[in-house]
Amino acid sequence: MSTKHVVVIGGGISGLTAAFWLKENGVPVTVLERESVAGGTMRTMQDGGWMVETGPNSALETTPVFGEMFGILGLTRDRLYADDASNNRYILRNGQLHALPMSPPAFLRSRLWTVPGKLRLLKEPFVGRAAREETIAEFVERRLGREFLDYAINPFVAGVYAGNPEELSVRSAFPKLYALEEKYGGLIRGMIGGARERKKRAEVAKDRARMFSFVRGMQQFPEAIADRLGMAVQCNCTVTAIGVQPSAQGKGPGFSIDYTLGGRASRLEASDVVLAVPSYTAAGLLQPHAADLARALRGIYYPPVAEVYLGYRNGQCGRPLDGFGYLIPAVEKRNILGTIWSSALFPGRAPEGHCALTTFVGGSRQPELLAHTDAEILAMVRSELASIMAVQGEPAYARVIRWDRAIPQYNLGHGKIMAMVDALEASHPGLVVCANYRGGIAVGDCVRNGRDVAERIVRS
Repeated sequence: MSTKHVVVIGGGISGLTAAFWLKENGVPVTVLERESVAGGTMRTMQDGGWMVETGPNSALETTPVFGEMFGILGLTRDRLYADDASNNRYILRNGQLHALPMSPPAFLRSRLWTVPGKLRLLKEPFVGRAAREETIAEFVERRLGREFLDYAINPFVAGVYAGNPEELSVRSAFPKLYALEEKYGGLIRGMIGGARERKKRAEVAKDRARMFSFVRGMQQFPEAIADRLGMAVQCNCTVTAIGVQPSAQGKGPGFSIDYTLGGRASRLEASDVVLAVPSYTAAGLLQPHAADLARALRGIYYPPVAEVYLGYRNGQCGRPLDGFGYLIPAVEKRNILGTIWSSALFPGRAPEGHCALTTFVGGSRQPELLAHTDAEILAMVRSELASIMAVQGEPAYARVIRWDRAIPQYNLGHGKIMAMVDALEASHPGLVVCANYRGGIAVGDCVRNGRDVAERIVRS
C-alpha cells in the first residue's frame, strides 16, 4: 500500500496523463481543475452535425504511450486515423498553393522553391556548428538558406507554435533538429543517424507519424481519462497556495494545497505536487518559494490566436480538399496563418454534402489582428478563402473562437528558465512541473512527459 498522496494541480492532458499513470501504479492521486470539466484546451463542440475542435484538431502517434493508454481506456476502437490524403500539405507562394514535396523526386520537380534555392541545400553538409544560441530563423538560414526558411520553416512554425522563427530558440523549440547538428554535425547526416535512434526508442518522427482523432472528437481522450480517475478529479477548484511543511514520517518535506470550491476554502495534504498549469498561473503559486522563477515564468509569451470554423456546401469550394490543408509564409503578407481542411481528415466533421474549414488568425506573427471584432475577423478570413481557394457565397455555419493566451513560445532564453525549473525541483523534492511550456507543446509530448513524471514519483 502506497504511503504517498499526490495532488495534481491542473486537469489538462499533461496533468490527466500524470494522474492516470499514478493511479495505474497504485498511487493515490487527486486532480484539482479550475474549469467545470477536465481536459484543458482539448475541447470538442457538437452543433447540428458540425464538429468544432476548439483546441488540438488531431494528434500524431509519435509515442507508444498512446497505444498503451487507449488499450486501458477502451479507446482503441474509437480511434480514427486520418485519411491518406492528409499526407498532402500545401504552402502558398505567389498566391498559388503548392504541394509540399514528400520525396526527393517530388522536391526536384516542385515549383515551391527556385533552382538556386534547391541548389543551396547542397551546401548543408559543409556548414559548421553554431557558436551561440540561435533562433530557428538563424539556424535554418545558416544551414539551408533564406528561401527554405521563408517557404518551409516559417509557415511550419506558424502552424505548430503560431510563432515567429525570428524569436523561437531552435535549441528549446526544436531540440531534435538542434541535436542533429550537435551530435552528427549536420541535418542530412543526422536524419540518417536519428532514424536509427528513434527505432530503438520505438518512437516515430513527426513527419512520418500517423495522425489520429476519435469518433466523438479529441475531447473523447481526456473525458476517458477523467472517467477512469473518477472521484479523484475535482472540478471548479481554484488553487490559491502551495505550502511546504515537514513530513510526518520524517522522510522529507510534504505539501499543503489551499483551494476554493464553491466559495468554500479547503486544504489538502500531499507527499508530492504536480504543477500542470500554464506558466502564468504557476508563477503565482511559486512566488513565495522562488520569486526569480516566478518572474521568469510570467515572461513566457502566449500569443493570442483566433480560430475561425466555417462550414460550406461542397459546391462552394473552388478546389478539391485533397489534403490536410495549407500554411502561409509571412512573406506572402496575408491575414491568416493557414487553414485545416477538417472535414477531409476524419468522417463526421460536417453534415452530409458539406465541408468544414478551420482557419487560424493572429499568433506571434500578427497579434494585433485579435483587436478586431468577431465579425471583422470572419470577413477577413472569408476574403482570404475566396482568394486562395475560390470559396464562394455565404457559409452554412460560422464560429469564431478566441484564445487570448494560446501556445507558449519557446523563445531565446527559454532554456535558462527551464534550468531554473530544474533547480526548483531539486530544492523542493516532490514538487514537479509538468506542462506544455516544458518539454514540448504537442499532444504526444504532453502525454510522454506526463507518464515520465508519474514514473519519477513512483520511483521516488
